Amino acid sequence: MNQVHLIGGEKGGVGKSVMSRVFAQYCIDRNIQFQGFDSDRSHGSFMRFYQGFTEHVGLENFQSLDRLAEAALRGNDMQVIVDLAAQSSTALRGWLADTGVLELFREAGVMVNCWHILDDGKDSLDMLSNLLEEFKNEARYVVVLNHGRGARFDAFHASPQKQRTLELGGKIIELPKLHEGSMRLVDHSNSSFWAAINAGENGEQLLGLLDRQRVKIWLRRVYAELDTLGLRA
Repeated sequence: MNQVHLIGGEKGGVGKSVMSRVFAQYCIDRNIQFQGFDSDRSHGSFMRFYQGFTEHVGLENFQSLDRLAEAALRGNDMQVIVDLAAQSSTALRGWLADTGVLELFREAGVMVNCWHILDDGKDSLDMLSNLLEEFKNEARYVVVLNHGRGARFDAFHASPQKQRTLELGGKIIELPKLHEGSMRLVDHSNSSFWAAINAGENGEQLLGLLDRQRVKIWLRRVYAELDTLGLRA
C-alpha cells in the first residue's frame, strides 16, 4: 500500500523536521521506498539533510502540492513523507478541497497518515483536537510524544484527545530525547543521521566516539517505535 505521511503539529518548534528526518533515515535503513517533500520556507532542514531524497513543495501553490499526490500514486509500497511547516492547515485544507485528492487516494488505495508532533503544552493538545475534527475517519493518525520538547505528558494521557485518537484507530508513539549537545553537532554538520554515525570516504568522523554512540542508541529506540507502524519491508 502506498502511503502519505503529513508530518505536522501546526505550531513551530515541536520537532516536525527532526521527525521527518529520522523517519527518512528509518526508510533508508529498512529499504523502504520513500519520497520526501519539505514545505518549510524558513530553513528547509528536511531537504538540507536529505537532499537526495527530498524536494521543496509550496503550500500556497496547488500545482506544487499536486506533485506529492502524483508521487503517492506511483509504484508500490511508496511512502511519501511531507514535512509540514507551522500553521499550514489552512493552505493544506484549501488544496484538499480544490482537488478532491482524498477521494482520489481512496479509489487508488492510498493511505493518508496525519502525524501530530506533540510537546507538553496545552496549545499542542488543542491543535490535536482540531486535526482529529478536521479529518475524522478520512485518515489514520500518528501522535508523537516528543520528549525532546516536553518532560511530562500526563495531560495528554488523561485527555479526551488521546481517547479520541484511539477510537479512530490512531497510533501513539514516543520520540525519545537525544542529548542536546549531540543533536546540535548533528545539525551543525548538515549531514544525515547515517553520516553522523559512520566514517566518510576518507575515514573522517563528524562526531566523537561517545556522541556517535548516543546517536546510535537514540536511533535504535526511535526505530523500535516506528516498527510498530507496520511499514517495515
